[in-house]
Amino acid sequence: MRQEVVNVENSSAIHPDQYAGGGLAGARWRDIGNLVRFSEESSFYRLECEGGVVAIAFRTDRIVRVTMNPAGEPDLTRNAGLLESAEAGPGRILVEEKEREIWLSSSQLKVVIRKEPLRLSFFDPSGRELVSEGERGMMMNSKGEVLCVKKTGEDDRFYGFGEKSGFLDKRGERFGMWNTDVYAPHNPDTDELYVSIPFYLTLRGGAAHGLFFFNTFRSAFDLRGEREHSFQAEGGQLDYFVMAGPTPKDVLAQYASLTGRAPIPPRWALGYHQSRYSYETETEVRELAARFKEKGIPLDVVHLDIHYMYGYRVFTFDKDRFPDPRGLVEELRSQGIRVVPIVDPGVKADPEYRVFQEGVREGMFCGYLDGQLFYGQVWPEKSVFPDFTDGKVREWWGDLHSFYSELGIEGIWNDMNEPSVFNESKTMDLDVVHANDGRPASHRELHNVYGYHMSAATYGGMRRQLEGRRPFVLTRAGYAGIQKHAAVWTGDNRSFWEHLEMSVPMCLNLGLSGVPFCGADVGGFSNDSNPELLARWTQLGAFLPFFRNHSEMKSIRQEPWVFGERTEAVARKYIKLRYRWLPYLYSLFKEANDSGVPVVRPLFLEFPKDAETYAISDQFLLGPSVLVAPIVRPHARKRMVYLPAGGWANYWTEERVEGGRYVLVDAPLDTIPLFIREGAVIPLASERMNTSERVEELALHVYPPAAGESVEFVLYEDDGATFGYAAGACYSERVNVRRSGESRLEIVSRVEKEGYSPDWGGRRLVVHAGAAGAERLEVTINGVKAELLEARSGSGDVQVYSF
Repeated sequence: MRQEVVNVENSSAIHPDQYAGGGLAGARWRDIGNLVRFSEESSFYRLECEGGVVAIAFRTDRIVRVTMNPAGEPDLTRNAGLLESAEAGPGRILVEEKEREIWLSSSQLKVVIRKEPLRLSFFDPSGRELVSEGERGMMMNSKGEVLCVKKTGEDDRFYGFGEKSGFLDKRGERFGMWNTDVYAPHNPDTDELYVSIPFYLTLRGGAAHGLFFFNTFRSAFDLRGEREHSFQAEGGQLDYFVMAGPTPKDVLAQYASLTGRAPIPPRWALGYHQSRYSYETETEVRELAARFKEKGIPLDVVHLDIHYMYGYRVFTFDKDRFPDPRGLVEELRSQGIRVVPIVDPGVKADPEYRVFQEGVREGMFCGYLDGQLFYGQVWPEKSVFPDFTDGKVREWWGDLHSFYSELGIEGIWNDMNEPSVFNESKTMDLDVVHANDGRPASHRELHNVYGYHMSAATYGGMRRQLEGRRPFVLTRAGYAGIQKHAAVWTGDNRSFWEHLEMSVPMCLNLGLSGVPFCGADVGGFSNDSNPELLARWTQLGAFLPFFRNHSEMKSIRQEPWVFGERTEAVARKYIKLRYRWLPYLYSLFKEANDSGVPVVRPLFLEFPKDAETYAISDQFLLGPSVLVAPIVRPHARKRMVYLPAGGWANYWTEERVEGGRYVLVDAPLDTIPLFIREGAVIPLASERMNTSERVEELALHVYPPAAGESVEFVLYEDDGATFGYAAGACYSERVNVRRSGESRLEIVSRVEKEGYSPDWGGRRLVVHAGAAGAERLEVTINGVKAELLEARSGSGDVQVYSF
């Protein structure tokens, strides 16, 4: 007899939070209330209010911090290790107390404190309002949650927020910050992904300011209101920094001073990476490298996914699949190819496994307040997780990487470090307690920084072991400041045209959030790619900072040659082009290291007064001068491109186009639209098969400025391998280009740093002189007439000189 199964619910089906909205949405907020007492402390101003205490501290003349602790006195040392040390404090702060307001003024920023109720407003020296509160301001509730509401200007645009799907401008959206393993889907409305960076830049009327919400709990931003927006968190302090700008680049530099700047990557990490989930044997890896060589396609890196390990145990190789890892690494290294293995945080709970034994014995793994370990299911099945919030654990984990460095490995790929756990919540129990460098805190508070600390441990360990050479670390998860330790890729995307398109604003907003070294899996990680999609994605990938083709084992293969000769030819063309463009790309990473300005940039970063650039998500600038307009739709052979004001040259045809308008551009399958800005100086290298090969010739391509104008470019080089550049072991040459008349171009070159001697086989100057048939430019170099080696005419004259 068949028994009928009856689904019986219990009282949880009518839990009130289901109807109140639950969590943050269902909370009852109370306002901070009126100011009761104001006092000046040693390093901050204390505002005692009816509902809590607020601290205001000037970090510099352009950066101010506001901290409100609903549980007591503001704690300005909480999570201090995530912040950089202040480079220089503020100058004199002027305090003016009035009947209804108090003014705190540095030379560049004024905080206006309204007393009843307490409301804060921030202004620049000209009186331009930056951030302000209106009917609502700082609030809290009985659950310990915090909320802050700010006014939204009519023309405000919001950018940054780290890794978010959707378009570039985030106005009108609401999303959370909670690092999450999202295999599927990555849609425009996917709320939470792998990286949480609670920072945003506001652009208003061409000027900019920034706000960094320094709270590691699960948080949310609501930008949907026409007159106000808010940020809130499930716990901790209401703690945020306001950055005064006034330009977008100024904001990014100020944010970098808080969270750190990325080191210059090893040059090999900027080459082409090939990956698959997984290349499962030594034989397969060797055949892969041989195929690239046979096809004449450059290659710098092969990634090893989880199948290289013995039973998915980190710090092991499977002896059947990889019987001689040292020999494999050495053999590939002799060809100029690096191996980058994946390392996950989950350590198999195996009493015969050395890493598990050591970690249990030394108290290295996450656990509960009663001392019990937390166990979770991941690739190795039952696993434990290192407590990376503890310095001794970070050092131990870093030292374990000697297993890889002793094999000749210089790069590590951190994955699953949200942390991802195969359970309903997708992560660790929230009541796990972390050591947190002597200030114990729950996983509810520290979840978002787990991946950050893992990458810090990995980077630190590899740096100690590589004897002065730069390590490469790639991470899926992170928090604000992750750029100091790792590159970021955008996780498990799919072989959809929509994901190709979405990778552009995702990388742009990561760059605006302090992360210059980022990219997306070329071709898409899951589902099946196709010839046209792979061709177009490879074209785009060649101009993004991190360039890796990666796919999962359920999908068809997508190495550059698998779809036939036509797609292979396109892939080869753009992978080769990547290597030609490496000197320019490398100089942009030096700029990011100096200033925090990203490598790939939304158009508004260079043209903040041009409102037409504010919502453009499918074009970007590589550095200040190269406009890239990828094809993001199937079968498209033309596309509309917006060119900001000024002169532009079509990279492929030399045709000159006047900007300040949209133009329709041809884009056959083998062509990605590229435009070079008038006045650009672009160093390009000769072709090579990987970065271990010498640059036989460096060509300095000059696109002359308008008559009477001049531009400067700093040609930068170092050994590409060590940290010697930080101590001055680098080469820097300032090149000034002046067009003193319609037909005269003056080049003045001055070497500023000679701590390194570039190994270029030769140098040439290539002048893209403009319209064919026009009077040929007379070129002088340091006051001497340049020697013309070659002249080419087509859509535009190109003149080649010795240099």
